[in-house]
Amino acid sequence: MVIGVGELRKGITIELDGEPYQVVEYSSHKMQQRAPVVRLRLRELRTGRSVDRTFSGYDVKLNLASVEQRPAQYLYKDDLFYYFMDSRTYDQYPLTQEQLGNSSLYLREQVELDLIFFREKPIAVELPTFIELAIVETPPAHRGDTAQGSTKPATLETGLTVNVPFFVNPGETIRVDTRTG
Repeated sequence: MVIGVGELRKGITIELDGEPYQVVEYSSHKMQQRAPVVRLRLRELRTGRSVDRTFSGYDVKLNLASVEQRPAQYLYKDDLFYYFMDSRTYDQYPLTQEQLGNSSLYLREQVELDLIFFREKPIAVELPTFIELAIVETPPAHRGDTAQGSTKPATLETGLTVNVPFFVNPGETIRVDTRTG
């Protein structure tokens, strides 16, 4: 399906150069007696990297990407792949570390997420907004460390390192925002 720049919105997935991109930011500028200029910040779904593109003219048309999200569950990891199971069909799909990028730091077994398919092949995952992870290691708090807003580093069960308040101890579970990574 082909859309014009007037139909672009944040979150829409378009296809450029045979790859799927999600619109992260969109702005349109029109100066007097000139063609409009459309600036897009896009996130490539296969790699997760951001790309800026600029289009000008009245007749700019973009193709919508045939991307599908399916509910899935993370199963396990071996030497090469991370394995996911489609929650409806129970089919298993392997994804590599390159396909997952930083998303792999938030994966623990049996977490529910969405698999993103492009042309019937899994290319990436869409994590839930928050994931609960256990703290494996963090330095102990010392008496007198009571300054407001103070934090200490903590290593989570997946290897992710975040800052936590001084009163949090190893073995506790915290909620991590996956959008900040």
